Amino acid sequence: MEEKLDLRYYAKVHSVESFGTVDGPGIRFILFLQGCNLQCKYCHNRDTWDVNQGQYRSLEDVIKQVRKYKNYIMPNGGVTVTGGEPLLQVKFLIEFFKELKQEGIHTCIDTSGMVKITDDIKELLSLTDLVLLDIKHIDEKKCEELVGVTNKLELNFARYLSDNNIKMWIRQVLIPGYTDNEKDLIKLKEFINTLNTVEKVELLPYHSMGKYKWEKLNVKYELENVPDATQKDIDRAKRLLEI
Repeated sequence: MEEKLDLRYYAKVHSVESFGTVDGPGIRFILFLQGCNLQCKYCHNRDTWDVNQGQYRSLEDVIKQVRKYKNYIMPNGGVTVTGGEPLLQVKFLIEFFKELKQEGIHTCIDTSGMVKITDDIKELLSLTDLVLLDIKHIDEKKCEELVGVTNKLELNFARYLSDNNIKMWIRQVLIPGYTDNEKDLIKLKEFINTLNTVEKVELLPYHSMGKYKWEKLNVKYELENVPDATQKDIDRAKRLLEI
């Protein structure tokens, strides 16, 4: 089926959320794309990994749905594309964001940045108003242990955003015993301080609410005994990051 479809105009979609309030400014239409190139041990959307799942939807169909909610998301909100890893479907996103730009709708991508900076990625980012960049781990080896790959691509991605005047919010999931080490948080702060276009730094508390999705897929949940991050954990990390 994929060979017959022009992937500029069709995307593998997991789901949509029409009134999102936590993935970018204002009220947002959230498009969850199917497929991911990482294996985050703490993923709460484990069912988005397999690119063979999900449903193909046409660009026309998705735009039509966005238009239904335009009065609710404008003028302070917009559209956020997340996943999975949305940048795996970059050709579709280029056409999607071109349409959104014509409608005057704010465009946002929620990504790990774990991709090479290709011409397609550059074109997409030129159409992107905001990137929510999820830094998985500032330590290269710890990052590989946690998500399956090192952080080289995502740190390079952050530098590209900074060098090309593209606004970003830096995010990190605070996982007790994994991403809450004092030295690592200070190192993360130092890295963020080298970037020019960071508007906000967000710490997302780890929770195990997505565990049931792993169980449903008969996949072992590797953070079985890791406690959820508390407000105290978040406050401590904020102090170290000076946010």
